Amino acid sequence: MAEVVCLDAGPLVALMDHRETHHAWAKAAFDRLRLPLPTCQAVITETCFLLRDQPMPLAAFRRHVQEGHFVDALDFGRLAPRVMELMERYANVPMSFADACLVALAESTPAARLFTLDRDFLIYRQREDQPLALLAPFAP
Repeated sequence: MAEVVCLDAGPLVALMDHRETHHAWAKAAFDRLRLPLPTCQAVITETCFLLRDQPMPLAAFRRHVQEGHFVDALDFGRLAPRVMELMERYANVPMSFADACLVALAESTPAARLFTLDRDFLIYRQREDQPLALLAPFAP
């Protein structure tokens, strides 16, 4: 079964903004991945918010979205109860809505790996208490 890489906002921001600490790492990782990359609307929204004061990186991100490089793959209507359950379970972290959506997406996607810069994904667990497979600068 082929690995599916699900996309978080951190690598998107790093890819779009050359001033970001992990820009080179994110660019090298993106160059190795097959597009389009699955993500969720919450990640798209979060990325737009994080890039809101940076017109050029935000414009580059919009172009990527328009060209279909990132796709909303989360069936939120079906997975909303799981997303809310995850946010409640990890309220002490706290878990963002986007992070909960990504965990639910990973759980519903065979052979999923999360492309992230967020160390909180080391804490989060899938059903059956399984750790998430990560594509991250801190992951083995």
